[in-house]
Amino acid sequence: MLRALVIDDMASIRKEYISIIRSNCPQVSIVGEADSVASAVRQIKQLSPDLIFLDVDMPDGTGFDLLQRLKPFDFKVIFITGHEEFAIKAFRFSAIDYLLKPLDAAQLADAVKKAQNALNREHFDFKLSNLFTNMERPKSLQKLILKTFDKIYSVNIQDIVNCESDGNYTIFHFINAPKLLVSTNLKEYETLLTPHSFFRTHKSHLINLAYFDHFLKADGGNTIVMKNKLAVPLSVRRKEEFLVLLDNL
Repeated sequence: MLRALVIDDMASIRKEYISIIRSNCPQVSIVGEADSVASAVRQIKQLSPDLIFLDVDMPDGTGFDLLQRLKPFDFKVIFITGHEEFAIKAFRFSAIDYLLKPLDAAQLADAVKKAQNALNREHFDFKLSNLFTNMERPKSLQKLILKTFDKIYSVNIQDIVNCESDGNYTIFHFINAPKLLVSTNLKEYETLLTPHSFFRTHKSHLINLAYFDHFLKADGGNTIVMKNKLAVPLSVRRKEEFLVLLDNL
């Protein structure tokens, strides 16, 4: 049984969360609730929960402030956030699980299951550190968490040359590092990386435009060569859009 604490500044929302949790997560026992960073710190120290449901924005600070005050900690965290685009992207880049308001019962149950099977605290600290770094850095210097079979990496987005689909996996090619195979499909990374000057040239390839080198015109201009000498196909339907992008580089 996971002993859990619900943290949100609005009593009505905490009541709603507790009801949803009790109805959908029988493995969770709610042992307390808090409405601010200060009260959450007191409750966590007193109750020693296994899991906290943590709102990002509170009157006296943020959920991140709370975690900074409690480090090191051994409880698991499920963040809850509103529809704020920057926060959502920050969580996704850092591979930290989060739930959007209003809570969806199925997503909640899945998040709790992930928390039960979570990697150790050192891995969470690593991902949280990556999140804080991205929030402080300009977009050009941001990092992306990549999880392979046995390791977790924090990579510089600007060092990624190409992402290649391999079924439900993605192969990352770098300018000066060995490639990595991660168990997330290419569509997920297209959503994350397109704002960072990446372009989907083909159903199986996503390239960093900063590393474009030249076309091979012999085949009709449907092959792109990157600066690491990797040849990447360009689909006919994406060719015109790609040429327009090149004109604006």
